[in-house]
Amino acid sequence: MKLTKYTDYAMRLMIYLGSRSSGLSSIREISDTFSVSQNHMMKVVQDLASAQFLVSVRGRNGGIRLARPANEINLGALLRHTEGLTDLIDCQGCRIAPACTLPIVLSEATAAFVAVFDKYTLADLVGRRSALGALLGFRAADQPDESLS
Repeated sequence: MKLTKYTDYAMRLMIYLGSRSSGLSSIREISDTFSVSQNHMMKVVQDLASAQFLVSVRGRNGGIRLARPANEINLGALLRHTEGLTDLIDCQGCRIAPACTLPIVLSEATAAFVAVFDKYTLADLVGRRSALGALLGFRAADQPDESLS
């Protein structure tokens, strides 16, 4: 199974925000960090804010941050949201659809795939915050004390 670019951007965005100690981040800084179009990142941010994974603050000093602590953001829920994960194939109009069991197999495989993500939270992805912060170019003030994590 291959995840969409949309999910890739959403995961990167969440890791970026989860790696910060506090404060707001701008879409521009995140887009620049990952060399992703600002328009693409804006769409992801709007979607994740409406799904209450993020909080978006408008205005001159605005930005985005996680809507809740990283240990409360389940990766399976995020994956289900960004991927949709309904039918992996479209059986409409297929001659063998009435007798085919491929959709059952694909459904089971998808459930097993997502079950792995269900075991983890965003906190698991950002456990090495100092290393992530250094790679993301955070200042020392932006990096949390890992002993408090």
